[in-house]
Formats: sequence, C-alpha cells, structure tokens
Amino acid sequence: MIYQSGQMEEQAVLQVAAQMCAAARTAPKAKGIDEICTVVLTGKDKEILAEKMEEIGERDFGASAADWYLRDAQNVKDAQAVVLIGARQNYRGVAECSFCGFDNCGACKQEGAKCAMGFVDLGIALGSAAAVAADARIDNRIMFSIGKAWMETEESPEDAVWQGIALSVSGKNIFFDRKKK
Repeated sequence: MIYQSGQMEEQAVLQVAAQMCAAARTAPKAKGIDEICTVVLTGKDKEILAEKMEEIGERDFGASAADWYLRDAQNVKDAQAVVLIGARQNYRGVAECSFCGFDNCGACKQEGAKCAMGFVDLGIALGSAAAVAADARIDNRIMFSIGKAWMETEESPEDAVWQGIALSVSGKNIFFDRKKK
C-alpha cells in the first residue's frame, strides 16, 4: 500500500492531538482535583469555529482589534486540527490561597467569582499539550481567541473556560510571521 504525504501528515496531526489530550489530562492539578476537559476539531467543525472567531472579532472589537481575530481565524482555517483544552469551575478549598482576590473560597463562591486554581491548572495543561506538539515537530499556537469562540458555541459546557491550540503541518510554519489580514 502507498501512503501519500498528505495522508501521513493528517494521521500524524491526529495522533499528536490525541497525545496532547493525554498530556493535558496527566498534567499536575491543584489539590489533585481534575477538572480539565479536551476536544479536538477538524474539518467542518473547525471551519464553524473559525467563522465564530470572525464573528466575535467584528462584533466585539471593532476595526483595529478585529484584525487579529480575523488573523487567528485564518490560522484556524489553514490548520489541520484544533485541540481545545478547558477547565471546569470548581472551588478547591485551598486554605488562605486568596489568588482569586477574596479571603477564602466561600467568599469567592458567594460573589460568583472563579477559583484561580482552575486557571492555573489550565495553564499547566496547555503547556504540557503544546510541548507534546513541539516535541513531535507539529507547528502549534495557543490562542485564547479560539477558546472564547468555543465558549460561545452550544457544544461548550457553560461552567468551563477554554483555550485552543491550532495544529499545522506545512512547509512553513503558518503561525510565524503572521500578518493581519
């Protein structure tokens, strides 16, 4: 059987995306509480996400900031896959933490604020996942614009915050020397 380069590159991206999800899952968590969730998008689902990114850029940021949302959306369209990593809201009960800006978890929860530990866990999971892609020589870029767009879709759990990592295999890194479009 003959496998063409495009087929093998697509397979490599999907294998690495799976390994990135595993890396996010096994990344260290505050108090050992795992609230990380992952999703991988390709094809039409990835295109719908890119369109949502364009919509947000035009709707929320006006002409100047919309440029970078449009640029990120184009990167998502050009990428072979997107790995989404999220952290569901959970109050950890870390004594005297105050990273959230409140005296304790009870005060944070009472005010409807978000526990900072979930954001810390999300950052560690993102770094672990991006390292997997880099080690596999898959071009990647973490984008909060991907996560914001995902949070506005019906598929996203309401109690989670998300970031996205676009993945690409091409002759030139599409995330380097990015120009505003």
